[in-house]
Amino acid sequence: MKAHRRRPALIKGFTLIEVLVALGIVAVALAAGVRSTASLSRNAERQSDLLLAQLCAENSLTAVRLSRQMPAVGDNTSVCEQAGRSLDVTLSARPTPNPNFLRVEAQIADRAQPLLTLSTVVGRY
Repeated sequence: MKAHRRRPALIKGFTLIEVLVALGIVAVALAAGVRSTASLSRNAERQSDLLLAQLCAENSLTAVRLSRQMPAVGDNTSVCEQAGRSLDVTLSARPTPNPNFLRVEAQIADRAQPLLTLSTVVGRY
């Protein structure tokens, strides 16, 4: 009689090392996804802040242009309400080499954190 050789039973499944490597790969992918999502959220919030700041700056500079009167040289601070938020507006009027013109700069800040600066030139009418 022929001796039957016993084949070793095939072990099916994953080893502990394979499982740990797979978990490590998944953890790195999830960490990258969370970081990316946080970055997108910060960027969207920043874009919203800049839009509101630009509206405030443009409104302030337009009011200066429409006033039909040259603004006084110096700084003027006010508050701008946009979308339920209060932003600080500092208008700075500075002389230019030509006395018929002033450079007016609008600086917008949110709680002392600068957001945007726009400037224009205003002339005598």
